[in-house]
Amino acid sequence: MKRYIALAFITALTLPACASVVSPGATEPLPLSQHVMETSRVGTITISTGWLRAKDDFGDTFVDEVREELDACATGQNTLNLRIHVDRLRRDGRLGAALTGDGAHTLAAIAEFVDPAQGNAVVGRFPIEVATPSGGVIPALFGDRQMMVSEAWGRALCTEAFGRNPRRPGLHNATPH
Repeated sequence: MKRYIALAFITALTLPACASVVSPGATEPLPLSQHVMETSRVGTITISTGWLRAKDDFGDTFVDEVREELDACATGQNTLNLRIHVDRLRRDGRLGAALTGDGAHTLAAIAEFVDPAQGNAVVGRFPIEVATPSGGVIPALFGDRQMMVSEAWGRALCTEAFGRNPRRPGLHNATPH
């Protein structure tokens, strides 16, 4: 299974910068049916962006954090694959956030769930934008900004797609809520 995930990720990295893995022009939300929500888990995660390069570790962090959240909220037997196109990412500057104690990281992406048992038909689509606080002086200076915003986005996807927050807030999470 990890081999397929790695292969999908490598494939996404070798696509031209403008090639999106989501359906062309697809931006309208398409909720999962109740049955799919209750019986599905996520197999392969493929991402694309207009700016991702192989040397940028954002892709690895993003997939890891989204996978962790989805493994907690999508626990059924039927496998769906997930295609994500990241439209925008903004990581707040460390120094500015540390000096002011304020700031936020933002991420906007479209997620499409496809069912391989139905010829990769799109069964759900969720345009999601999140903002998570920089976290004050210490997290702003030393925190993993990519992890914070990726975890927040994965948690928002769980809430939107599967109707549940995968984890309760606390120190074990990179985001405050």
